[in-house]
Amino acid sequence: MSKKVWYSLFALLVISATVLSACAPAVTEAPAATEAPAATEAPAATEAPAAGGEVEVFSWWTGGGEAAGLEAMIVVFDAEYPDITFINGAVAGGAGTNARAVLATRLQAGDPPDSFQAHAGQEIIGTYVKSNQIEPLDDFFADSGFADVLPATLLPLISQDGHPYSVPVNIHRSNVMWYNPSVLLDAGIAVPTTWDEFFAACDQLLAAGTICLSMGPAWTAMHLFENVLLGSLGVDAYNGLWTGSTDWSGPEVKAALDNYATALFYTNSDAATLADWQPASKLVADGDAAFNIMGDWADGYFAGDPAGNNLGLTPGTDYAWAPVPGTDGVFNFLSDSFVLPVGAKNPEGTMAFLTVAASKAGQEAFNPVKGSICARTDCDRGLFGPYLQTALDDWSTDTVVGSLTHGVVANDGWKSKIDTALGLFLADKDVAAFQEALAAACASDGACQ
Repeated sequence: MSKKVWYSLFALLVISATVLSACAPAVTEAPAATEAPAATEAPAATEAPAAGGEVEVFSWWTGGGEAAGLEAMIVVFDAEYPDITFINGAVAGGAGTNARAVLATRLQAGDPPDSFQAHAGQEIIGTYVKSNQIEPLDDFFADSGFADVLPATLLPLISQDGHPYSVPVNIHRSNVMWYNPSVLLDAGIAVPTTWDEFFAACDQLLAAGTICLSMGPAWTAMHLFENVLLGSLGVDAYNGLWTGSTDWSGPEVKAALDNYATALFYTNSDAATLADWQPASKLVADGDAAFNIMGDWADGYFAGDPAGNNLGLTPGTDYAWAPVPGTDGVFNFLSDSFVLPVGAKNPEGTMAFLTVAASKAGQEAFNPVKGSICARTDCDRGLFGPYLQTALDDWSTDTVVGSLTHGVVANDGWKSKIDTALGLFLADKDVAAFQEALAAACASDGACQ
């Protein structure tokens, strides 16, 4: 992996630490990171203690490639631990919004699942660790050798005071623009690389009666928001939003918010009524819309087996992809992780599941179907399809930044304030009021304190 990636991930650690401490000092230049050594075959994960009974694993993977990927991992789990009954506690909707609301109620009631999904970064550290709701996993990491096959700077993102708290199962990319090649070809439109080009393409598509940009319910509007910010501001200013070095009240943020308002103008009128991201993606697959900005889990939905409620499309022909306008050479990352809750009913069963989730077999079964690349560095590249091959290449060469929507850069309190401001903006489209609310959120809960 290139020095560029390691430097960028180091910057993410600075962002995470700064948000957690609610301080906003200027980020000093980090020393050059050394090149990570080539991955060698890691020791096999230590088998979890013998366990029986049931293990309830809580996630929001209920549709398309997400559900299929989880089922593939369950097959590995059942083979390794036939005496444990796997209980799939998935809750649908909202990229985890619905699931996390249910989870919060259960945690407060002292009724945790045996393990649950969370995003690496501030979602774990600033929420569950801060609230003493999950256990450290020092012994698991020491015994399993898992840390030996993780990118060196991913471990601190799931750690607090040197103690690891979760098992990352994948790496996802947020800033992907999916498109229908036939729609663009018929309209004589080249794939846009800037927002000005994108809006010009949208005008042409709109005149022809085609939806330019498909979008789903509110959380997908935040997903679009973070990527318009990134594509409009550039890496340094985007990162500065989460450290306090970029002024949320400044003119460059105002220009980015104007771009976001314009992008929303070109979305489908029924966005808020769609069940989740899959119906918005299907608008592109069906040729009813030209573009959709969604994470690379959409690849699992587009190309996956129709028997698993996927579309079975041919990559590069029926659908294609490009970086979100303004983000070429940038990898906006997130990572799904699993934890050991305080008070888990079957902690031995949890450790059995985490052993599979961390294993090469488990991650190789899960990720090619899910539409993500392994968190481990030693997975077989040949298992991954055309899109994920490009993700593997870009992860090792692009500048890496962290996702807002998916838990990397902002703690839950700050993200909730942003979400509230965004909800009001979707209703009234008042850019000035939106910018004022975003600045206030940073001052009250984020890095601007």
